[in-house]
Amino acid sequence: MALLIINLDKFISNAEAWRGEFQAQLPNLEVRIWPDAGELTEIDYLAFMHPDFDILPAFPNLKAMFTRAAGVNDIVDHPNLPNVPLGKLEPSGGDPMMTEYVIMHVLRFHRDMPGYQAHQAKRHWHRGPITRPEARRIGFLGFGMMAKAPALVLKSLEFNVSAWVRTPKEDAEVPIFHGPDQLEAFLGQTDIAVCLLPLTAETEGIFCARTFAMMPKGAMLINVGRGKHVVDEDLIDALDSGQLSYAALDALWPEPLPPESPLWLHPKVTVMPHVARRPTVARLVTEITANIRRLEAGEALLQEIDVTAGY
Repeated sequence: MALLIINLDKFISNAEAWRGEFQAQLPNLEVRIWPDAGELTEIDYLAFMHPDFDILPAFPNLKAMFTRAAGVNDIVDHPNLPNVPLGKLEPSGGDPMMTEYVIMHVLRFHRDMPGYQAHQAKRHWHRGPITRPEARRIGFLGFGMMAKAPALVLKSLEFNVSAWVRTPKEDAEVPIFHGPDQLEAFLGQTDIAVCLLPLTAETEGIFCARTFAMMPKGAMLINVGRGKHVVDEDLIDALDSGQLSYAALDALWPEPLPPESPLWLHPKVTVMPHVARRPTVARLVTEITANIRRLEAGEALLQEIDVTAGY
């Protein structure tokens, strides 16, 4: 049984760290690091970050693949994608780093920290109005693993939390809006929008002039989804007009953000260089190992990607 790692060792730690962790967790798995693939017929699994399917060879006995990338649109749309199950390496209960990141920005905006920092820079003693959490409406776009954990923390703090998803979701812990027909109603009751959507043809540019106009005046945006979810020019217009108060952007397009982008110096924008979460080798190996054991036992992947839907 052999696993081929492609590019993960370049983005997270190094080859020896990956080999060592797999040796500790799944000793009977042979770990190979691309481009040293060895005999291709012996490869059962691929684990990768930004693979180039144009140059990868065929693996005739491949059973499954695992991706670390949060956005999979480039992967699932590739004509050379192997026809085997594709799993996303995401912890089943969300990631504490993502939870703390979302909570940090929600609380910053909720308590108007950017405003107080601006007053401090002017040496201005200003006591603004305070909104209680139960009066603040937090709306999550997407309610998967990464969204659910921070949503429930905010709910425990008595914030008014809801979510919008593309298809109905039964037995959710917060009120759910779904589909294009309910997007306007959802945004109309959202003071702070948190985007954790996958990037698809339907969600690209979802935050634009049309949808910003649906939100309450002075609303705020936190984007930890994909950079292409936001139309930058429309965001700047909405901020300048006062339709939006603040935006925190961890995902941008392109990345790195060019120095000439007006987002860098906009007083109402927080630019973060895609740092919301950083999993460890041990955490990722645990997820891969759990999936391999399930597959070898004839069970399904824990977080299988629907290639047709794109997420």
